[in-house]
Amino acid sequence: MGTGHTVVYTADGKVSNPRPRDTSYSIYEPDYGWSDWNKLEMPALEKFEDCGAGSVQRYDKSDGTISLPVYYRSPGNGTTSSVTVIRCTFYNKKLQFLEQGNELHIDVPRGYGEPSLTHFKGNYYLTLRNDKQGYVTKSVDGLNFEEPKPWTFHDGEALGNYNTQQHWVTHNDGLFLVYTRIGADNDHVFRHRAPLFMAQVDPNSLRVIRKTEKILVPERGARLGNFGITDISPNETWITVSEWMQPSGVEKYGSDGSIFIARIHWDQPNKLFEIL
Repeated sequence: MGTGHTVVYTADGKVSNPRPRDTSYSIYEPDYGWSDWNKLEMPALEKFEDCGAGSVQRYDKSDGTISLPVYYRSPGNGTTSSVTVIRCTFYNKKLQFLEQGNELHIDVPRGYGEPSLTHFKGNYYLTLRNDKQGYVTKSVDGLNFEEPKPWTFHDGEALGNYNTQQHWVTHNDGLFLVYTRIGADNDHVFRHRAPLFMAQVDPNSLRVIRKTEKILVPERGARLGNFGITDISPNETWITVSEWMQPSGVEKYGSDGSIFIARIHWDQPNKLFEIL
């Protein structure tokens, strides 16, 4: 199942604001391909009129339910979004709302957005995009989360991620974050969205362990801030991303619109990262 959100445009090609927005989903079956997309029916509340799961990372539970983080803008709240995690069932090819967790708010431009969720050794972990800096929080039940705090390295220094996505790579051996940040000789990159880094996270302190940081995809001028994580098997994880060739001129640093697949080989320590 692929999840995302709908976008409504005006007649002149601009995103409608305020806009109706829904979580959308499509089902893939090997014999039939992708199904027509459908909308997740949310409770008939005004705050959910502009609510979706665009660029999020969900967690599918062993009991068949789905923990899906969404972000929404209440009427009259301008461009400031809030985040919540909803629990859904998936039955007869239909995604259905069951319940909603607590609501996470921040009084910073555009609020929280593009949340990503994972589960590791008994706890749920949620990372959140914000214009000023990325945030992280955790939960025992996957619905009710602690007050988010800014991402930092283990020594307390700010991670430097801002105004773009962060996603989880989760394995039995550890919890990892994939992100972009400032301070990597990348001031010429839009919002410092390249290179693409991965580092291990201390699940107790919710801090990034600096000495584990590795570059997954190199910086060539173009931004890499929008990317996806796929567990191919217990021994292999893929991070997929393409070079976003805007604004014009980024090609002078070597970018050409390439698509990258960074493959993580968990069973081959000497070949942990491979870039295609």
